Amino acid sequence: MLLRLEPRGEHSRLWTYASPLLALALTVVTAAIIFSVLGKDPLQSLYVYLISPLTSTTGLPELFVKAAPLILIGVGLSLGFRANVWNIGAEGQYTLGAIFAAGLALSYPDAPAILLMPAMMVLGILGGMAWAAIPAYLRTRWNANEILTSLMLTYVAQLLLIYLVTGPWRDPEGYGFPQTALFSSNATPPMLVEGTRVHLGVLAAFLVAIIGWIVLTRSVIGFQLRVLGQAPRAARFAGFSQSRLIWLSLMVGGGLAGLAGMFEVAGPVGQLTPSISPGYGFTAIIVAFLGRLHPIGVIFGGLILALSYLGGEAAQIDLRMPNAVTGIFQGILLFFLLACDVLILYRLRGPKPAAAGGA
Repeated sequence: MLLRLEPRGEHSRLWTYASPLLALALTVVTAAIIFSVLGKDPLQSLYVYLISPLTSTTGLPELFVKAAPLILIGVGLSLGFRANVWNIGAEGQYTLGAIFAAGLALSYPDAPAILLMPAMMVLGILGGMAWAAIPAYLRTRWNANEILTSLMLTYVAQLLLIYLVTGPWRDPEGYGFPQTALFSSNATPPMLVEGTRVHLGVLAAFLVAIIGWIVLTRSVIGFQLRVLGQAPRAARFAGFSQSRLIWLSLMVGGGLAGLAGMFEVAGPVGQLTPSISPGYGFTAIIVAFLGRLHPIGVIFGGLILALSYLGGEAAQIDLRMPNAVTGIFQGILLFFLLACDVLILYRLRGPKPAAAGGA
């Protein structure tokens, strides 16, 4: 073999921050090759996908609107991943948060906004936490793998959503479409920038990221989460409660996913439909890793992945590409990100010299 991987004694700080940039660059190059194979001009296609969404008057505001749920969910996931608690079911927790908040909005449409919006936020958080509590209980009680249980619950949540919008909550004046009635103006978050869709949830996302950074780096809980992820035996020796930290990780992740669902369904969507998410809960996993499991890094990861959604929409309109181009871009990015992370754990070396033969 021309090259071999040699374990590093210590993680390279350089590659810790450089590997996401390298993965992003490789993703752009690969995307250009794919566009070329499909018969499109690669430079023009990359411009349409990565640049043109930001050049319109609504480009930057829409970027922040798309990034808000990714940042909210990504911060929650990054804290759990730091402790080796692998919550893969944020999509389902997002859905339950939207359902809980929508139930209140539909039941009390005329309630004062000053009471209705905070109550919807609380219910959104509780909905996500309730869904995350199931894998937390199964993990701490029977050591069930939270990856599988949280992921399977995502599909249960989606089926529950479909049942509600096609059954008891379907809008009787919606011409039979699977959707609820539109929320009242009191159940809609205030817009922060006039003439755009930048709503309160965008501000909440950035505040949550800052709070997450403070908790992770300046609090005892953050220290315990980091120790549990890096040295589980040391955490047990120090008396840290593994069960409590597992519950905390899943509750925070579920609550923030539910809050993201609440803001999305009350803001840009405005009602419950079967497609309230383009896959934010799954995309936020890429966001968390792209941000190096750091709440501030998650902000930049969320903006990049939000651009992939806007670019996918632009590619459909201008290049007549299928909607799958967004998933392809995100999948390639995740593949290269995981591949480049090998450079954090290993260094490239030449082949070992052949052992001298005995006489």
